[in-house]
Order: sequence, then structure tokens, then C-alpha cells
Amino acid sequence: MTFGVIARELGLRGHAITVYRPQRDDLSTTDFVPEYHEVPMPGMRIPGYPLLRLGLPARGRLMRAWRKDRPDLVHVVTEGPLGATAVSAARALHVPVTSSFHTNFHAYTHNYGFSFLQPVVLGWLRRVHNRTSRTFAPTNELCVELTRLGFANMTLLSRGVDTACFSPFRRSDELRTSWGAGPEDPVVLHVGRMAAEKNYDLLFQCYAAMRAVNPRLRFVLAGDGPLRETMIQAHPECHFAGFYSRDEIGRYYASADIYIHASLTETFGNVLTEAMASGLAVAGFDYAAARQFIRQRENGLVVPVDQPAALVAAAVELARDEPLRSGLRRAARTGFELQSWSHVIGRFESDLLAAAQGGTSK
Repeated sequence: MTFGVIARELGLRGHAITVYRPQRDDLSTTDFVPEYHEVPMPGMRIPGYPLLRLGLPARGRLMRAWRKDRPDLVHVVTEGPLGATAVSAARALHVPVTSSFHTNFHAYTHNYGFSFLQPVVLGWLRRVHNRTSRTFAPTNELCVELTRLGFANMTLLSRGVDTACFSPFRRSDELRTSWGAGPEDPVVLHVGRMAAEKNYDLLFQCYAAMRAVNPRLRFVLAGDGPLRETMIQAHPECHFAGFYSRDEIGRYYASADIYIHASLTETFGNVLTEAMASGLAVAGFDYAAARQFIRQRENGLVVPVDQPAALVAAAVELARDEPLRSGLRRAARTGFELQSWSHVIGRFESDLLAAAQGGTSK
């Protein structure tokens, strides 16, 4: 979703953008997006995660395409076989190539029972990225951490917020009524991929503790993923809204009151900034987007990353203390106009132009 926004914005700025991505099962042709061109590539379903597809190696096909229509720059977003062979093809043709690190795949090994593979996954990620001229990451904190792990030439690419889509003014009483929430009933929202790495056990602990002190509270989850059906069966008292378009999900954010961010594997955490821009009272662990944007007890609550009980306590405080909740909601959006996608992509565009003019990556 992040790079969909970036591709559109770069296209609107006059750049010719081509996006290579695995062909989806549900589409025989690509969706038409006027700001950029899409090329579907061979791929396969990820075992246990049918919503996502893994791009297969395509070095020869990419080289043929790029010999015919040479790009000024190749930017690799995902480090799988397709991305890795794109790096090789660009280097073979002496085309400048950059990359982005935006998913902690090595951390996911713990969530799926493959902790022993973490060094292997980390080594693969490091090799792919270090073959590009620079690697972009969404926070200075992550740039420092990846440098410590042996990643070279780290550069900041922050994340923007669509402040028109994510706005308190999009609040809908009709939508709240469909959730069974009255005007004074607090609604806790969760938006995202329903998968093991999102720490749902802790999230539902927070919700149970919140409901114990405020029985009027409602919990709404929007999204899809491999855990969705299991969670529906385990938590029939919650409202599972399914997957919605980015525009529609803005109404969901604005119509809720509280956002609890329990994940510990984010490189940034777009959902937290979207929630704050929408005027929600937020609580999360002190890293990534939370560390960058939350001012403790002014516009949100943060807790140490090694203290899950502290997140439960913060969630309970938001459920019980209406004056605190209301004050955080009023202050949450302050300053996000400066974090618009226009500002973020302007900086990224300048970095890409510099890389394109720098010649072959090393």
C-alpha cells in the first residue's frame, strides 16, 4: 500500500513508472492505474498465506525488457526471488539500482516457529540490499539498527499520511450504529493483516481488560489474513469488518475512539499514524512510528517494548479515563500536515534522482 501511493505520486510528478509484481489469482489482467504501468510476473502462493504471492526469478525476462527500453533507475521493494533477480539484471546492464527495507522478515521467523532460520533470512536480506547503491528504511532508528547488522548505505524514507483520507471529519454515526455502539460507547479499532506477527494474543488481552473496566466498549477489526476465521470463532463478541478500500477504511478510523498497537515487528507502523491523523487515542510500544510521533500523555501513550503488561495497563487507562481519552484524541492529529505524502515523496524523489545520476551500483 505504501509503494502504491509512492508510485502514483511519482507518476503524477511526470516520471514514467513501471511496477513489476506477481500476478494475482483473482485477476486475469492488471488493474488500470493511470499514474503508472503494471507488469504481472510469474509467482506462487505463499504456503499458509494465500493472500500474498511470492514473485519467482525473472532475470532473463527483465534483462530483455530493459535492453529494449532502458530504465534510468531500478528500485527493489521486496527482497524475494523476483526482487533479487531484478538487482542482478540491473547490475548486469549497468543500470543504477536502489532498494527499500520495509518488512522485518527475519523477525517473522519467531512467529512462525522457524527461529533457527533467522540468521539465514537475515543474511539473504543483507546480501540483496548490499548489492544496491542505497537502502531506504522508514525510521532513523531502523537505519541505525540495520547498519549495526551489516547493511550498507542506509537512507531514510519516512512514511506519509493522507490527511484528507485519514481525518476526524470523516466520523460516521451511521457506521458506529452498525457496530452496535452508541454515541458515548468507546470503540477500539484494529486495522491490518491478521497474521501471527501482529501479536493478536496481546491485543485481545488488552481488549478483555478494557471491557472489564468499561462494559460499553466495542472492538472492531478491519482486515484479512490467515488468522481471521480462527479469531472470528474465538471472539464472537467482536465485529470483524473484513477488508476495505483505503478510502473506506478512513471512515472506520474516524468513527472509532481508541487504537491499541500491539505489534512488535513493524519497520514503521502506518496504522499508528493513520489512527493519530484520524483523531484516535493511541497506545503502543516505544519504537518505530510510536517513538517518532507520540509525546507521552500529550497525544498518546507509549510503553517499553519489553513490558506487555504495561501496554495492557495503558489500554485499560484509555478505556476507563474519559477525560484522558478525549484530550489525547484532540491532540493526536497535531503536526501531521507536515507528514503529508507530498513532503515525504519530494525527499524520496530527490534521493532517487541522485542515485540515478550516480552510475552503476557497487
